[in-house]
Amino acid sequence: MTEAWIWPAGLGLLGLVLGSFIATLVIRWPEGRSVSKGRSECDSCGKKLVPVELVPVLSYMLQRGRCRGCGGLVAPSHLVIELLGCAVGVMAGWAAPGIAGAFGAVLGWMLLALAALDYAAFWLPNALTLALALGGLAQGLLTRAPPPLDERLIGGVAGFAVLWLVAMAYRAVRGRHGLGGGDPKMLGALGLWFGWMTLPFLVLFACFYGLIGVAAIGLARRGVSGATKLPFGVLLALGAWTCWMMNQVPAQIVTVSVPLPPE
Repeated sequence: MTEAWIWPAGLGLLGLVLGSFIATLVIRWPEGRSVSKGRSECDSCGKKLVPVELVPVLSYMLQRGRCRGCGGLVAPSHLVIELLGCAVGVMAGWAAPGIAGAFGAVLGWMLLALAALDYAAFWLPNALTLALALGGLAQGLLTRAPPPLDERLIGGVAGFAVLWLVAMAYRAVRGRHGLGGGDPKMLGALGLWFGWMTLPFLVLFACFYGLIGVAAIGLARRGVSGATKLPFGVLLALGAWTCWMMNQVPAQIVTVSVPLPPE
């Protein structure tokens, strides 16, 4: 029983650490600030942070979400993204203990970073979508996991082409952009993870989450117009994670051993 929790626990702890990095990246990258150079610092006053102030979740809770130097608020997104990073690791380790779960967690963390950046800045960086694409190819080549390579390559091309054509058609009809330039690239990258046959379901889930988002915005603002913007990268990330979990959970249920009554 203990062994069953090694992967969820280990990936969950790693998710906390990576979640802290992703939270910092989401704040600094859109502003053109480096996330890889120099020591961590307070975003309000620039105070260099000591190790005790960098413990994921715990430091935020003990400091009540404020900098110990200036008392400025630490962005709540730090706590949210750290917890989501942990949740991704735990879910992946539970659903697919082993190398498959490790790759699933990597997928989830990259989706989290892309979704958080798109939510915060309506931006899907080329470097991150490229990393997502390369991760899908690496997962297929190193683990030989389905789908086969040809389906992944078709999925990469089809995913990009479909959304790119939709974006061009919308612009031609409406005279304005309806999709960002990063959305087709992200779906193409996801095609390299899932293959072309899963992409319709992924997009369907994304649209379903989009309807939920529109309904929530309508309830909060008492009205939704054609100009209302939704970060489609967030919806694609949710759709992709749903598809990955649905692909793993049935196998996890089947492998659960059920003790038989003695004869």
